[in-house]
Amino acid sequence: MYGWIWRHLPGNAWVRALTSLVLVLAVVYVLFQYVFPWAEPLLPFNDVTVDNGMAVNQ
Repeated sequence: MYGWIWRHLPGNAWVRALTSLVLVLAVVYVLFQYVFPWAEPLLPFNDVTVDNGMAVNQ
């Protein structure tokens, strides 16, 4: 897949590398701005299974 993307990018190796970097940064931006906030309520991060019954008294 990466070879296919590399072959279809325009320009020489430096232009392709810069274009690839811009594409990767765009994907990371979309993930952090739209995908992760949408998926966060669906993930069980707040489902804690630790019991507070063994607390140490001071």
